[in-house]
Amino acid sequence: VRHGLVADNGKVQTNILGKHNGRVQKLAVEPGSPYVFYSCGEDGLVQHFDLRSNSSSKVFCRASFTGINHQYSSSNRLKLNSIIIDPRDPNYFSLGGSDEYARVYDIRNLDGPVETFCPKHLIKTRDNINITGMSYSSTSELLNMGLGPYPVAASLEHLDSLDDPQMYLGHTNSLTAKGVSFFGPCSEYVMSGSDCGHIFIWNKKDGRIVRVIEGDGRVVNQVEPHPNIPVFASCGLEKNITLWAP
Repeated sequence: VRHGLVADNGKVQTNILGKHNGRVQKLAVEPGSPYVFYSCGEDGLVQHFDLRSNSSSKVFCRASFTGINHQYSSSNRLKLNSIIIDPRDPNYFSLGGSDEYARVYDIRNLDGPVETFCPKHLIKTRDNINITGMSYSSTSELLNMGLGPYPVAASLEHLDSLDDPQMYLGHTNSLTAKGVSFFGPCSEYVMSGSDCGHIFIWNKKDGRIVRVIEGDGRVVNQVEPHPNIPVFASCGLEKNITLWAP
């Protein structure tokens, strides 16, 4: 994990803040604090950073569910692909990785997740399901993107009883790991990239496709919205990053 400072003359100075054993897949900045953020990686490790002290600390290593009672197994370490922080309460964060479960944690008590979510038709599936991207809406709805299935969205208070979450169909997520995001002042839309090189935008409420944009010559992996204005950035397998505005 590196921190870069861009000078007025365009020169960039970087320093290493922390290390993972393997790829670092995602960073999550604490809402309201530009100095504090978390990282997650394929080693199952979550780290906490504070730029004011240039320090890092290990939060935990996450294991995967195993057995009929879904108990954790330390020998079955979960490769983490995504970490997000609840915008309304930064004490809560969610993780997604190399199984079908999204997990919500309270930073004040990390003995286990306070909530877990998986659409019931994916539990114990034989398919190789991975959560590759996650996002919180402005009202703390949880959006998951899986390597294989389509994005699904659910309100946290309905996770335990949810049989049929809202799904967003039409794109393809099989070649590379895709991110997913809410978009709009009230999180009215859902966005994601696709293996076909396009950006898909859906209506959050009914899952209807409202726009398909050609975003990359090959694959669009990430689509990230600006937090305050109607602008978003996209990137894929090419070296450039594209900014989009009305």
